[in-house]
Amino acid sequence: MNGNTQRGDSSMPDRDSLAALTARLETLENRTAHQEHWLDQLDEAVASQEQRLQELMRLNALMQKRLREQQQALNDQAEGFDPGQELPPHY
Repeated sequence: MNGNTQRGDSSMPDRDSLAALTARLETLENRTAHQEHWLDQLDEAVASQEQRLQELMRLNALMQKRLREQQQALNDQAEGFDPGQELPPHY
């Protein structure tokens, strides 16, 4: 163990490979940040569409109910309607 012994650099990355790894890490971090941003955007869009879908389903059910009520009213009216008993419009 004398002081003139130099370490072998074979286990330590050189500056070029360290710079390349750093650049690659930054690229991956940027991609991850970009993907997280778009994932948040997509999540908001899906949540908004889910709310809109629920509202449309509620309106559809309401319209179906009203249509059934109107159909029933027409059927009830038609049952009591006798064209032979109806006076012509000029009387």
